[in-house]
Amino acid sequence: MQELLEQIEQKYHALGQNPETYLQGLLLSKPINYWDYIQVDTLLSLQKPRTDFQDETIFIIYHQITELVLKLIRHELEQLTTGMLPEVPVFIEKMHRLVRYTRLLSTSFSIMNQGMRYEDYNQFRLALAPASGFQSAQFRYIELHCTPLENLIPVAKKALVPADTTLEAMFQYLYWQDAGYDRATGSKTLTLSQFEERYLDSFVAMAQKMETNNLCARYMALERQGLSTDDLRSALRIFDHTFNVAWPLVHLQTAHTYLGGGQHEKAATGGSHWEKYLHPKYQQRIFFPSLWSDEERRM
Repeated sequence: MQELLEQIEQKYHALGQNPETYLQGLLLSKPINYWDYIQVDTLLSLQKPRTDFQDETIFIIYHQITELVLKLIRHELEQLTTGMLPEVPVFIEKMHRLVRYTRLLSTSFSIMNQGMRYEDYNQFRLALAPASGFQSAQFRYIELHCTPLENLIPVAKKALVPADTTLEAMFQYLYWQDAGYDRATGSKTLTLSQFEERYLDSFVAMAQKMETNNLCARYMALERQGLSTDDLRSALRIFDHTFNVAWPLVHLQTAHTYLGGGQHEKAATGGSHWEKYLHPKYQQRIFFPSLWSDEERRM
């Protein structure tokens, strides 16, 4: 016990603080409990359905869970892209975490795909326009942490980008712009306009911050130094495929369940052409292009 008290004193003296103040505070503090630490009451109060359909609550909770998992992904990415270049074993460990989180998103989609009544969903979703999962800002932050902006521009559009385009202007060419473009009017949808009004400035700031620090850039720095390994390259490839192919395909399957396809296709609440937005063959995104052969990228 004496040794522990001495360590506490050393800790707070090093901070220029009086250790007795903190010990007295500890004496006065209430014991922590699970519900306060996890904020359970607050968490369970965040579901605000807009209709009387019971399955809307499932829809809300599932999307809130998704946003929490996306925050886990961002939490790891922020550590990998901030400060000193991570050591390869740490890099690999965190890539495995990213894969596990993304696989959780994929495997949990059965809650959406099989867990709501078709008729109910296609009623209560009408009350949600123009909101759309397309408006998940965390998804965009993850992309900006992972790869340079040019990798988020469709191949067919890259030739249209002027050589002197600013980083801010490049956002008008990103793949998700297609999901927010109303081809009937030739203008941006309300879904996209509101999304950009709320988040575009923060996206630009993040892109500027990540320009030389994104995950792809950090991997390339290790590669140039001869420090990369086959295990790291494999981990990056698995994450790339899991996030940009496997998960969107599961998402697409759910969209087909509720919105159909072909002549019977229903419009998304945000008005996007959801199949071309979700399917990797239409909106191919690759975070780490150098890790894939030309043949693999055409698959």
